[in-house]
Amino acid sequence: MFAGISMTMFWLIAFVVLLVVEGIIPGLVSIWFAAGALLALLLSLVVDAVWAQILVFLVASLLLLMLTRPLAKKYVNSRITPTNADRIVGSDCVVVEEIDNLRGTGAVSADGKVWTARMDRVDGKAPKNSIVKVVRIEGVRLIVSQ
Repeated sequence: MFAGISMTMFWLIAFVVLLVVEGIIPGLVSIWFAAGALLALLLSLVVDAVWAQILVFLVASLLLLMLTRPLAKKYVNSRITPTNADRIVGSDCVVVEEIDNLRGTGAVSADGKVWTARMDRVDGKAPKNSIVKVVRIEGVRLIVSQ
């Protein structure tokens, strides 16, 4: 017992709190632990051994986490919508302002538009009028390589 509450009540409160956390935070965060708390709650109705309830909670939560998280991650966060800007990734562009990562300067012309740009290496540089390849987009900045 914890401060006068039964273990059944403890697991019920833990289950509800974990479900509320799951509902508030986007993505799957605590659903596995809520399921573990539910199993421990059911066990507490028939077994008084606190160590067994905690063991069931931990084992069930970790097993559910290990077995379902990769699958859930694949399907829950797979809805990335490409934008028109994504079509320039992999294309060549012309440096219109020297790129110098250490000074934080640089711009390229890609798809008829001027973008701020940085090299994909920390100490990267590219002279004006050179050709670079777009590696990825980070916010409103193109990351390029030579």
